[in-house]
Amino acid sequence: MCAGAGGQAIGLESAGFEHSGLVEIDAHACATLRHNRPNWRVIEGDLNFFDGRPFQGIDLLAGGLPCPPFSKAGKQLGDNDERNMFPAAIRLVDETRPNAVMIENVRGILDAVFEDYRTYIAGELTKMGYRTDWRLLRASGFGVPQLRPRVVFVALKDEYADHFIWPTAGLQKAPTVGECLLDLMAANGWEGAEEWAAKATDIAPTVVGGSKKHGGPDLGPTRAKRAWSTLGVDGHNIAPDAPLPGFVGMPRLTVRMVARLQGFRDDWHFVGAKTNTYRQVSNAFPPPVAKAVATQIRHALEVAQPEVV
Repeated sequence: MCAGAGGQAIGLESAGFEHSGLVEIDAHACATLRHNRPNWRVIEGDLNFFDGRPFQGIDLLAGGLPCPPFSKAGKQLGDNDERNMFPAAIRLVDETRPNAVMIENVRGILDAVFEDYRTYIAGELTKMGYRTDWRLLRASGFGVPQLRPRVVFVALKDEYADHFIWPTAGLQKAPTVGECLLDLMAANGWEGAEEWAAKATDIAPTVVGGSKKHGGPDLGPTRAKRAWSTLGVDGHNIAPDAPLPGFVGMPRLTVRMVARLQGFRDDWHFVGAKTNTYRQVSNAFPPPVAKAVATQIRHALEVAQPEVV
């Protein structure tokens, strides 16, 4: 559900799941999915009108539902926001009756103001025979070089729930921004790349920006830009390419650099112009985090019933 440019889908694939279908409304993101995985069944359209009944009996229903209804950067309208896709997700759980559910969203959904709504979501799935849990995970705890806190909602049918354990963070140390991006910064021969990397000695702040309603490809509001500047990065916009020889000042990031900070492999190609590709990258769920959670879900399904997966 809401597959975007494939961040979560890549993670699920790495955990051993095969995709029966990927639903996404954005044409550019669909083009990215089709370009990188021609064998995937990409369904371009509105999730609200997607019929899940032909997919009944799948192992896992997963997705990264739109964040604005619950984001602190917005009005936090929750269920009153037209972009809220939890009703569609609940309907699809009912239609497909998967063995497990995995949904990613922003940490704002854990705010007290949404306690009743979280209870409602959990209650609807409990009626269908699922046990549910919410967990705040930080991407940096899974080797991704940025903080990026995200809430993951997991639900498993009762017969599998006892076998699910949340993944352990911190087993893989996240590189610094300098370590992660040195080769890309030096790609065009910029003499200052190593000096820059030696000073970019922390992980990145959470990648934001790229909203369809607010501006173009930049690294977020003033507060975010200040955080990037402490790493020697100009966050006012995204560069078309790495710095050239003789460049002086703070470099800008390219879409490829941001994609690496999000945990994408370099061979994952994003289709579209700079603004469109940056939106795809900035809204993604880091593949390593998705893989970590999905691996635990797969283990729970296999332990309880080895022939399932």
